Amino acid sequence: MQQPSPSEETAALLARLSSRPGVQSTLILSRDTGAIVRSTGLITAEDISEEGESVPNGIGGTDTEGKKKGTRNADAVARLVWNFVKSAGEMTEELNGESDEVKLLRLRTRKNELVVVPDAKFLLVVVHDTPPA
Repeated sequence: MQQPSPSEETAALLARLSSRPGVQSTLILSRDTGAIVRSTGLITAEDISEEGESVPNGIGGTDTEGKKKGTRNADAVARLVWNFVKSAGEMTEELNGESDEVKLLRLRTRKNELVVVPDAKFLLVVVHDTPPA
């Protein structure tokens, strides 16, 4: 099944965001399935099969076959983000009823910050370094 492609406006926004300082990776996910539509900065299953590497885990990364430590698997990150957005949507419905929806999610850890912008058809995800305190 072919994934819908993001609008030119969304693609331009992704290009601008990915060129910002500190941005490690960007993802555009299908809102319905969580499938990766476009990805930058993360290892995808296609990259791994082309290079014949083992799949790194989605959290801590791996240091195999010349990939830098901390590199993440795009499929694992996409799955985690999609589940996070689904849970946030369910919480919003419980709090405010079905007439409300999530507009922006930010998750900051010691190592990274994820910004997720839900759209009608897509989820735009930006992963960047957490600024020093």
